[in-house]
Amino acid sequence: MALSADGNHWTRVLTLEDSAKDECSYPAAIQTRDGLVHIGYTWKPTRIKHVVLDPARLGRGASTPAAR
Repeated sequence: MALSADGNHWTRVLTLEDSAKDECSYPAAIQTRDGLVHIGYTWKPTRIKHVVLDPARLGRGASTPAAR
């Protein structure tokens, strides 16, 4: 996950999957009215993960996101 203030310069703030064996693909993300970012993606091609992020916490030592 990366953040940008201008759309040209990006800063990595979070890694969703960090292991070489944790294959993930087909990500989709939306931001809901409450400001949270929901990300869904396939994981180890047999599962789907749903992660919810609070953008206010990103870049301030955010840890691995909570999966649902």
